[in-house]
Amino acid sequence: MKKLLAVMLSVFMAFSFAACAGKTVDNNGSEGQTEETTTIRIGAMAGPTAMGMVKLRKDSEDGNAKNTYAFEDFATDASAFVTPLATGEIDIAAVPSNLAANIYNKTEGKVQAVAVNTLGVLNLVERGNSVNNISDLKGKTLYATGMGAVPEYTIRYILSGNGLDADKDVDIVWCSDTTEALSKLKAQDGAIAVLPQPFVTAASAQISDLRVVMDLNDAWDKVNSTSKIVTGVIVVRKEFAEKYPEQLKQFIEEYKASVEYTSTNVDETAQLIADYGVVASATIAKKALPKCHIVCYTNNDMKDALKGFLKVLYDQNPKSVGGSMPEDDFYYEY
Repeated sequence: MKKLLAVMLSVFMAFSFAACAGKTVDNNGSEGQTEETTTIRIGAMAGPTAMGMVKLRKDSEDGNAKNTYAFEDFATDASAFVTPLATGEIDIAAVPSNLAANIYNKTEGKVQAVAVNTLGVLNLVERGNSVNNISDLKGKTLYATGMGAVPEYTIRYILSGNGLDADKDVDIVWCSDTTEALSKLKAQDGAIAVLPQPFVTAASAQISDLRVVMDLNDAWDKVNSTSKIVTGVIVVRKEFAEKYPEQLKQFIEEYKASVEYTSTNVDETAQLIADYGVVASATIAKKALPKCHIVCYTNNDMKDALKGFLKVLYDQNPKSVGGSMPEDDFYYEY
């Protein structure tokens, strides 16, 4: 009889453990299903939007990350992530802010913004000393890149906020790329331009008298105190966010730690940035890194900064954000 009871008890315990497998207890003591885990596939564009991610990538490769990550090669064109995000080939990507809104609209809400990861990277530069504030640009020629994209809308907004009409008061010459802009700066004494970091740092190494007049983040803050220039954001597939919320939260925490490392370990980060091909050299990366405004804004901080910036773009050209302002479900909260 005792042997029979022992067998029955063993069977009962086996079934009990089996029934508990796959369950967890939350803080309120209720049972719920343990979240399935997966490898998180990540993409990012080379340049400032990828800078805050390099330490996380290194930790992943060294086996020191809590999640399992698979990083795509850092791309030179952010549009490379549009289709993979839409089809589920990648789960998370660092992309330009307006591209995030465009993907949201084109996929009918299938992506969400997780964090603002890069603020403004535009600098007003000059070979001379004739410009010291935005109003000094009246009647002058200004070289710039990014026609029809975020740089143009940012420049126009700042000019307007300082009482200048971009089409009448300033002769903006749009260069096809930074290489063309560099040739203009080299050829003309007194040339003025609005160009992005880290290109400005690289150009300063070639043009000894190139002077940074101002960081356009400062110019923006003077005309808009409720939002920020938002160059880059991190987006996630909504389906992934719903299926793996705990892994997504862990990613956000690991990314925050990576950004913090970026700001406190500049030499080491600069070398990683160069090693991964995000910027051409560690020397340029070290000089440019503090000027690239790498951040990690989440929840309300993200929403306030990003929503206000997208509204500025939308008011100038609705197509710049995909035709309509993203709804509140665009902004991931945790």
